[in-house]
Amino acid sequence: MTTFHVMAGSSTEIEHPEIRSIGVADVFDALRLGWQDFSAKPSHYVFLCLIYPIAGVVLAAWSSGANMLPLLYPLASGFALLGPVAAIGLYEISRRREIGMNTSWRHAFDVRRSPALPSIIGLAFMLLILFVVWLLVAQSLYMQLFGDVPVTSLSAFYNQIVGTDQGWNLILVGNAVGFVFAAIVLATVVVSFPLLLDRDVGAVAAVETSVRATLANPVPVAVWGLIVAACLVIGSIPVFVGLAVIMPVLGHATWHLYRKLVVAPEAK
Repeated sequence: MTTFHVMAGSSTEIEHPEIRSIGVADVFDALRLGWQDFSAKPSHYVFLCLIYPIAGVVLAAWSSGANMLPLLYPLASGFALLGPVAAIGLYEISRRREIGMNTSWRHAFDVRRSPALPSIIGLAFMLLILFVVWLLVAQSLYMQLFGDVPVTSLSAFYNQIVGTDQGWNLILVGNAVGFVFAAIVLATVVVSFPLLLDRDVGAVAAVETSVRATLANPVPVAVWGLIVAACLVIGSIPVFVGLAVIMPVLGHATWHLYRKLVVAPEAK
């Protein structure tokens, strides 16, 4: 029964929420609404999202050893694959603000009482697997191009990457592979987690709805993905500190993008 609930939610059948067609202007409007949510009580949200810059610095420090340097970029970029999971609390804050409820940062943890929690955990586990697979693929690609040669220092690693043909092949192929992983995650979770928080439809329905929303709105969703990627790059300079602001804004904006893409039951 638990497995079935994860797959199909509270219903005995898999639901298929209705999808809207939106434009690029709606994407920027969702970003504007996300900024408004953040601006309402920024101190609370910055405090809540300090985990992002802290985690980023920890990742950088952990991978600063010679043997781990080749994984520094995959770790930093792959960390974004897990962002939708960590932003669940922000979706809850936006949901509560939308209906006029208390938006204290403590309510960001109300997800633990959500009836869809098993589905949320299952979907989060899927993203974790993708994250691990991405690291394994990145490590394998590096080994194929450079072999099992230890990196002696950060400067040597930099020269190895930008000063050799193998390095440029690694940059081109690695980013191409990373784009595929990012596209898969974007298509499968652009509305999945907000939908599960809003309606207990099950993980299968959430992913299926997210894919349908992407296929019905390829340009707006692609623009959203580019905005997220650009913001993450900007927020990572310097030492990931900007993520303390950018991540909550993107998290809130994701909720509003979900509202624009998926028709609420009462709106039918």
